[in-house]
Amino acid sequence: MGTREEERLLLEEGPVESGNDGLYTGDGSVDIKGNPVLKSNTGNWRACPFILGTECCERLAYYGIATNLVSYLTKNLHEGNVPAARNVTTWQGTCYLTPLIGAVLADAYWGRYWTIAAFSTIYFIGMCTLTLSATVPSFKPPECVDSICPSATPAQYAIFFFGLYLIALGTGGIKPCVSSFGADQFDDTDSVERVKKGSFFNWFYFSINIGALVSSSLIVWVQDNAGWGLGFGIPALFMGIAIASFFSGTPLYRFQRPGGSPVTRMCQVVVASCRKWSLAVPSDSSLLYETPDKNSAIEGSRKLLHTDELKCLDKAATIADAELKTGDYSNPWKLCTVTQVEELKILIRMFPIWATGIVFSAVYAQMSTMFVEQGMVMDTSIGSFTIPAASLSTFDVISVIFWVPVYDKVLVPIARKLTGKERGFSELQRMGIGLFISILCMSAAAIVETRRLAIAKELGVVDDPVAVPLSIFWQIPQYFLLGAAEVFTFIGQLEFFYDQSPDAMRSLCSALSLLTTSLGNYLSSFILTVVTSITTRGGQTGWIPDNLNEGHLDYFFWLLAGLSFLNMVIYYFCAKRFKSKLAS
Repeated sequence: MGTREEERLLLEEGPVESGNDGLYTGDGSVDIKGNPVLKSNTGNWRACPFILGTECCERLAYYGIATNLVSYLTKNLHEGNVPAARNVTTWQGTCYLTPLIGAVLADAYWGRYWTIAAFSTIYFIGMCTLTLSATVPSFKPPECVDSICPSATPAQYAIFFFGLYLIALGTGGIKPCVSSFGADQFDDTDSVERVKKGSFFNWFYFSINIGALVSSSLIVWVQDNAGWGLGFGIPALFMGIAIASFFSGTPLYRFQRPGGSPVTRMCQVVVASCRKWSLAVPSDSSLLYETPDKNSAIEGSRKLLHTDELKCLDKAATIADAELKTGDYSNPWKLCTVTQVEELKILIRMFPIWATGIVFSAVYAQMSTMFVEQGMVMDTSIGSFTIPAASLSTFDVISVIFWVPVYDKVLVPIARKLTGKERGFSELQRMGIGLFISILCMSAAAIVETRRLAIAKELGVVDDPVAVPLSIFWQIPQYFLLGAAEVFTFIGQLEFFYDQSPDAMRSLCSALSLLTTSLGNYLSSFILTVVTSITTRGGQTGWIPDNLNEGHLDYFFWLLAGLSFLNMVIYYFCAKRFKSKLAS
């Protein structure tokens, strides 16, 4: 048995031997009937096209709604800029909060496959409801006449937001499971497949952005020029295609058995620790309770090696004299295994890294809110053709599509030679680079807005809610930088929360990574509310009035740039202290 440091390096770098070369997978995966699966005809890249196709179509459906939603709320439901931005970010935040529901169901009871299947159906119903709300005349408010814009009735709001939040619920079973389900197709005990899994996350995010590219270009154009009924109906159709693609790959999939409720296991550790608070933890960690079997007591999980941090939790695995005398170790509310205790320790260790993703997600939320509203008061014409402001997000997608193969095929091989790591950069290094790029993104947006306001002042149109003759294409750098930041930070998060999570908690940890996006959207809404409240005191117009020409949206962008810089500094110190998990 090697030293603790050797064990850590083994986990991070991977074994040098070929791994598991048997006929069957070595990670406990099974087929849909629960039987062991052959490596030769299941999983690996042969199963991934169906999963990537599902994700591509589902993301096309999602971004077909999200990308231009702020325009629908302002132009069709006649909301103001701030209420519309707040509604968009609140809905998007909910879309990234509901994955906690799907993750618990997947890890504890249903497994990832059936969770995706059930919530996809809810998603599809929500898409159809939203299409009806934009198609049936009585379900939407009448159009504006001159400057008079009738507000939507409570019933019309109810139908629209019912469909919108059904979609939010549907995403809850898909988002935390699809990436993990795709990664499950690669055997962790096979070093060749394990390297491929690192590449899978890159191409998974690539497929997301192919769907987003179609949405931000074609779907947005249809919504602005051919009507919102068709603009919502096409995404609904693609959601149906996503469901069909997912089920088509069933014979090729590898499945991981659900390991029971991770929430219950964490509660058991806390309760057992409190019950044994007066007991002293043995200095020899081998005296702590663990099952003698080769496999963990938790279904679908490897054993985790003991770590020295958070020793107060080790009390849950400390064997009391009474238990030693009776030999009864069956009550997990009194005695937990080392693996169960380490599960909770892992989550606590990941928390600081997780928390730093919230500010980055608040920056990302600007793409579908303030970036769009900024673009709506810029010159959107090319000759006789008018570009929808939301279509500029296409350049974010193009950036991602550009950077994913560059990262996977160019940067990783170079970094691999320099660092000796299988994946080139560590997940923590990758996320840190993305946080730095996000500062540049918000700085670029602020500089463009400063120039736009200067032109408005020069032309004397500060008091007029009109577009300024500054080409919307000046927004391209901020979108391109945001796309680069995504490739580093968001994909890094996918890898980090999958690899560092306990085996039986991978859906939950994926949901926690998505929760940063949810909280980032809520943070964006909160910052908007606070900024509006403070800057409109005493009858002032504020930073973000309905007429952006008399506001200071550039101050808002600089504020986010400053918060991003502070967040990156905190992340640096958290990442420096982080210790990877140790698995048997």
